[in-house]
Amino acid sequence: VHVVESGGGLVQAGGSLRLSCAASGSTFSCNVMGWYRQGPGKQRELVASITSGGGTTTYADSVKGRFTISRDNGRNTMYLQMNSLKAEDTAVYYCKCRTRREIFDYDYWGQGTQVTVSS
Repeated sequence: VHVVESGGGLVQAGGSLRLSCAASGSTFSCNVMGWYRQGPGKQRELVASITSGGGTTTYADSVKGRFTISRDNGRNTMYLQMNSLKAEDTAVYYCKCRTRREIFDYDYWGQGTQVTVSS
């Protein structure tokens, strides 16, 4: 499975960015897709996740009300609309695709896309 993120960049505080993630190369769909981020000197943390079909979404408290996760139903494609960005949102953002085969879960990660918010 090949996972690719795009859409990162440099933006001023208060601005917006939209990240995209596409997973390909497998006959298995991503049961759950998620956005994670890792800021300078910090551990990687979950930002938001979404189940297949978009039925269930979760958000980190720090981004609730500002970020919106979505995905194309039936496709392994996911988006993260980020509004009202803050300097503390600066991080490398990673996409994860989780598939399930029989009773096992397999996670596939992208290489990450840099988001820099200037204050």
